Parts: sequence; structure tokens; C-alpha cells
Amino acid sequence: MVVATQMSPIRVEKIREIKIPTIDLSGKESQVSKLIVEACEGYGFFKVINHGVPHHIIQTMEDESFDFFRKPLSEKQRVGLTKPFGYGNKNIGLSGDTGELEYLLLQTNQNAIDHTSKLISNSPSKFSSTVSRYVEVVRGLACEILGVMAKGIGVPPSLFTTLLTDHDSDSLFRLNHYPIVTDTSSSSSFHHGNTPIGFGEHSDPQILTLLTSNGVPGLQISLGNGVWVPVNSDPEAFCVIVGDLLQVMTNGRFKSVRHRAMANTSSRECRLSMVFFGGPPPQTTITCPPQLLKLNKPPLYKPFTWAEYKSHTYAHRLGETRLDHFKLP
Repeated sequence: MVVATQMSPIRVEKIREIKIPTIDLSGKESQVSKLIVEACEGYGFFKVINHGVPHHIIQTMEDESFDFFRKPLSEKQRVGLTKPFGYGNKNIGLSGDTGELEYLLLQTNQNAIDHTSKLISNSPSKFSSTVSRYVEVVRGLACEILGVMAKGIGVPPSLFTTLLTDHDSDSLFRLNHYPIVTDTSSSSSFHHGNTPIGFGEHSDPQILTLLTSNGVPGLQISLGNGVWVPVNSDPEAFCVIVGDLLQVMTNGRFKSVRHRAMANTSSRECRLSMVFFGGPPPQTTITCPPQLLKLNKPPLYKPFTWAEYKSHTYAHRLGETRLDHFKLP
């Protein structure tokens, strides 16, 4: 995820308040499935409540995150930024993008977590176990949602879930920290009106994203045509975001939603978002399964591997519509 490049000519943007779909996962499965499919088709975005992730696991991960971001910059920079993992401050990704935040991007395999924890925390074993436990339960939630989603469109749940449970799954975990920005006039970040962007417009390249934050607002989703919808922040809910790969695997039926985060200018506390990106093994071929193709709607995208698509995303600013490169004529 990186901040989008400034477009020309300048687009006229509108903020629209609408009710974001919020789905109670404790409800009847058939109804939950129907609501999830409708949200993926209409928005590419929804919230889930009664999701089963224990509050203490979320709170402990949040506490560990704030402990890290409170450290002096020199200590945080020990983690480094290595194409693209580690610690970053304002400079995001590999293409010169910037935003009003700092972040920590981690691989989710245990060896990587253990290694990085030695640079992140004064108590590496505690940080490592906290991240591992959080990733484990949130991956489980992502698989539950994908399974219900698959049933709703008539395919086996394993079609989606095994991509995340595979030993070589290329999932990521990102902590985004948005300090309070008081002087917006001197900010060099891309602006929306008088407000700097915290994390610019983009879609997520993976299959599915699960995001939770500490109650400070900032997230917005796009309805297209310059219309943006603020997402009310609810620490008890997870935001679920359809990624590019899921759009391809459903042949465009589900929408990979474009979203952004505004800089934290109106709050008395810092904003923290904790983001799990569910990704498949690198050599997985991404294509729409035959049972989801309709006679009057041939495949929209040529097959590609996740490794190929990931390489493509790293070579471009993610404000670009990257799937266009893989569209069939």
C-alpha cells in the first residue's frame, strides 16, 4: 500500500455520508452469506461485529504497537526498511510516495516475526508472541469470512480459504500510526482541500484485508466519480476490504474498493490501524474458476501468478489502477 500520486487535472471531490454495511457474524449463516455477497458487490467493503476475536488480543497488540511508536526515531529506524518490510516514516513504499504517518510492515511467517521482534521490542519474545497470536486469530476470521462468502456465490469454501492457510501463504501485517498533525500548511503531502492525506487513494492487491483501529476516525472509501464516504471508527468491529485478487477470482463481481486515510488533524490522540492482508503463495495462479463464469460474460482478466502481480504493484504507485494491465481485450 502506498500513497497515490497527485492527478491532473484536479478532480472535484465530494464527501457523502452513507450507512456502511455492518454484518453480525453471529447471525444465521445463510443470511450472513447473503449480506456479505451484497456488500462485496455494492461496495467491496463492510464491517463485521460479533467476530469472535477476543478483545484482549486486540488490546495487547494495540498496546505493543503504541509502545514501539513512542520510541525515539533513532530506535525505530533500527528496524530499517528493506523492500518493503520494516519501519517507514512518511516515505511509503518504493516509488517516492509520502503520507502523514509512520508504519511497521511485517511478514507473517514465524521466522520473520521472531527476527524482526529483536529489533522492535525490549522484550522480543513478548512482541513476537503478541504478533503471532493476533495474526493467527485474524487469519482465522479472514478464512471464516471467505468461507461464508464462497458459499454465497456457489463455490467450495476451500477455493478461497486454502490460499491463506497454505504454509507458503504470502500474508502481511501492517501497523499504521497517524500522529496528530497540527500545521497542515507546511505539510508536503498530497492534500484534499485543506487537509493533508495520511495514506493516499489505493486498492489492496491481495485477496482480503481485515482492519481494526483504535476509535480515531480517518478511513474513507470511494464510490467512484470523486465521491468519498467516511467510515465511522468502531474499535469493536473489523473493516473487511475486498482486494484486487478477489475481484479477479470473481470475474469482477466483487469490487476491489479504493480507499484512503486522512491525516489525523482533528483528534486529541494518535490514530492506530492494525491491518492484516491475506495473500496467497507466490506461485498461485490467479484466475476466475469456471463455475463463476457466465455464458454472456467471458473472463475479464488473463491468468497471472501472485508473484507476477506483486512485482507489478511494486513497480508502480498504487494510486494507479494496476489491474488494467491484466485485462483481456
